[in-house]
Amino acid sequence: MEYCRGIVSVVVATFNQKKSFEKCICSLHNQRYSCLEVVLINNGEEDFLKNINSGFSLLKVINNKKNLFFSQSQNQGIKVSRGEFVLCLNDDVVLEDNFIDELVKIVSLNERIGMVSGKILRMDKITIDSAGLFLGKSRKPVERGFNQKDIGQYNKEGYIFGVSGAVAFYRRTMLEDIRDESGYFDERYGMFYEDLDLAWRASKKGWRGYYNPKAVAYHERGASAKTFFSGPWFLRKYSFVYLNDAIKIRLIKNRYLTIIKNDSFWGIIFNLPFILAYEIKLYICIVLFFPKLFKQICKGLLNRC
Repeated sequence: MEYCRGIVSVVVATFNQKKSFEKCICSLHNQRYSCLEVVLINNGEEDFLKNINSGFSLLKVINNKKNLFFSQSQNQGIKVSRGEFVLCLNDDVVLEDNFIDELVKIVSLNERIGMVSGKILRMDKITIDSAGLFLGKSRKPVERGFNQKDIGQYNKEGYIFGVSGAVAFYRRTMLEDIRDESGYFDERYGMFYEDLDLAWRASKKGWRGYYNPKAVAYHERGASAKTFFSGPWFLRKYSFVYLNDAIKIRLIKNRYLTIIKNDSFWGIIFNLPFILAYEIKLYICIVLFFPKLFKQICKGLLNRC
């Protein structure tokens, strides 16, 4: 298939998040980089995008009858796009006007750079959401700088492991290289860990990630997945406790799937103390504060999707 050189295909999926989605689209309109193809995927109400179909020279709109979640929606958009590069966006992200321009500049540094991240801040423009994705020793995805105040500590560009799925810029040739029967993003994931899985698969094939702090975006983390939590104060800093039960189970299953798919025997052995420490902490939390969830998790793991 012939792809269009220089064009960045932006894939945005939304699920009834009209206010944040409109801000996201507005920031795309304001981009300095003009060679954009925009693919909008509506997983909610059928007429949700009826007033969005203008302003972009290259625009595709897909209406789904049900919520396909992140992985399948992004794959759907990537498949119909034509750009040499692909920017996968959450609908709760706003980009600075030079964001895409700064990311395109980076890929020319090395033909093996397949993923590029900018500096992702929260909506307060002070708190860091991600300054690059890394693989933790516990096999968790580690967003560098997560929840830290931005005081310029991550203002140096350089190589990273991968990029956050909230604002993920990919080289098309890398996506085609790592694509398998499960898609670019593994569609079994739905949401959570899918960005780490993709980065891990790419790394094993010799692709590299890069971080450019001059590209700044703002993310309202968890806007579509949060629930109320009234438990102990010391747990409130963990995003896990704000997820509903179904999503908690999905997150745990996706963690194990990622390790099974990507890790080596020696990788697990060398990092086993860190893996076990995380597992012990996780299940103590579940047993003490979410006891009804434990049985569901066991049942869910036995019926892994």
